[in-house]
Amino acid sequence: MTLQTPQPPPSALRAVLAALSSPAALRQPGAAALRSPTATLSPSHPLAVHQLPPGTTTARALVAAPRTGWRFLIEHGGAVVAAAEVVKSAEGHSFAHFAAGPYLDSTVQALAQAWQLVQAQRTSHQARLLSMPGHYATALWLHGIDATPDDDLLIPLAPAPLGVTAHRAYPAGELLALLARPATATAARAVATTGAPLAAVPAF
Repeated sequence: MTLQTPQPPPSALRAVLAALSSPAALRQPGAAALRSPTATLSPSHPLAVHQLPPGTTTARALVAAPRTGWRFLIEHGGAVVAAAEVVKSAEGHSFAHFAAGPYLDSTVQALAQAWQLVQAQRTSHQARLLSMPGHYATALWLHGIDATPDDDLLIPLAPAPLGVTAHRAYPAGELLALLARPATATAARAVATTGAPLAAVPAF
């Protein structure tokens, strides 16, 4: 089947384009690669951002995850150099921030994986991003269209939380159950394996 990437609202794209020409926005740390472009900066790969509500442990409950905004990858000379996020506002959407770091390449890789995965699926899927602030993680969410929530897949972006494999396509319910395990048990496994607790990785 196919992978669908819905078009963002016009207000979301306008907010990103305005930020790309705003000296104040371009002073953000995540915008360093955007300040002296030698080619056109182009917003691409728009993905709706949904936020995982606390306590969500099943695929059926995940369906209610609210959409908080949109994230665009910013291309320069054919390469992804930053991301821009917009959030819902009274005007429709407002620019939130630019970002850089490992999640950029990981998002591109996950999208390529997703295109391959859906070819073998019985249903079409919609690509989304799932922000999981309580787990310091983000995943590409492949939401099944005209399918049951059990058909949804989550591809954790790298770096992934302890015990989770980045770029593995998990059934949504499986990953949510894995993340719901008590943090104390996870920390204990980290100490037993490495001799020291692992520091939390900030979310994108």
